[in-house]
Amino acid sequence: MSDAAPLPADASVADRLYEAFLGALDLFAVHLGDRLGYYSALVDGPLTADELAGRCGSHPRYAREWLEQQAVSGLLSVESDDAAGVDDDASDRRRYRLPDATARALVDTRGTEYSAPLARFTAAVGSRIDALTTAHRTGGGVSWREFGEHARQAQADMNRPWFESELAPAFAGVPELAAILGRPGANVVDIGCGAGWSTIAVGRAWPQARVVGVDIDSPSIELARENARLAGTANVEFIAGDAQLLSTGGFDLALAFECIHDMPRPVEVLASVRAVLAEGAPLVVMDEAVGPAFSTDGDGDHAFDRVMYGFSVLLCLPDSMSHPDSVATGTVMRPSTLGRYAREAGFATVDVLPIEDFGFWRFYRLG
Repeated sequence: MSDAAPLPADASVADRLYEAFLGALDLFAVHLGDRLGYYSALVDGPLTADELAGRCGSHPRYAREWLEQQAVSGLLSVESDDAAGVDDDASDRRRYRLPDATARALVDTRGTEYSAPLARFTAAVGSRIDALTTAHRTGGGVSWREFGEHARQAQADMNRPWFESELAPAFAGVPELAAILGRPGANVVDIGCGAGWSTIAVGRAWPQARVVGVDIDSPSIELARENARLAGTANVEFIAGDAQLLSTGGFDLALAFECIHDMPRPVEVLASVRAVLAEGAPLVVMDEAVGPAFSTDGDGDHAFDRVMYGFSVLLCLPDSMSHPDSVATGTVMRPSTLGRYAREAGFATVDVLPIEDFGFWRFYRLG
């Protein structure tokens, strides 16, 4: 029998919070490395702190501390020659290498493992934590515009690899969508397009279609136009505003990717989209693949819901509630909630499309 005192009942909570604190520190350090260009500089080979600082225009002492933190956290490795040993006397000569797994997560902006935007989201939230506290107390909100460039760019960068590499094959695998998009002169509208990567992906894959992206966030539309220019997709265009600006109808397909849950009045938007669709044309909604019902199993089958509740508490719900008369959906929009919104907007059917293994998302067809 052990004579050690039993752990207090709440010890596991304290341990969990400590691990979460370490994770938060890692994310802020990752954000620094991403913004300072450290990871990209290390792609070409191992560097000392002085070399890294010289390439990136930062201070060597800070660079050394960051490199050591990254090595201790397991994100960087240390060269194993004598000059780069663990002795502190060798700290200025120690060389740090970027492992392949870290490069995929933090440098390869086109790969679906790219995760640096998570750190940028964390920085965006941290910068507005006082405003979030006030919003939670008073029932006010913090708008997407207030979260600023970090949140806007993180959202775009997180979704971009999936849209660029996976969206066209996913749609091509759904016969109805492939037929619509393959039709010469097909007219497509992308609601809540953000920085335009979904619009551009559809336009690139189906150059015979006309694809219009719409978003209420003017800076996002500016990003989208520049992204389209660089991508060379001449068949896409972007409009700053909401769906009610679409005065002309006859769209053969409408898309709404990861935006319905953010909308303060989603039924009005869905009804506006339905009004500009051609007879029998579908609306495809992509939203978070949360569970069908609330569950406290946040470490098991419903672990993804835990992530989405975090986004909801800190980003999506405050943004939605920054608008008057918001229905305040939040990120965790269950399929039943979307179904209710769709019926109230006049859609007769809501079906889940057979698109599997597409990141965090589920695709619905509204008709």
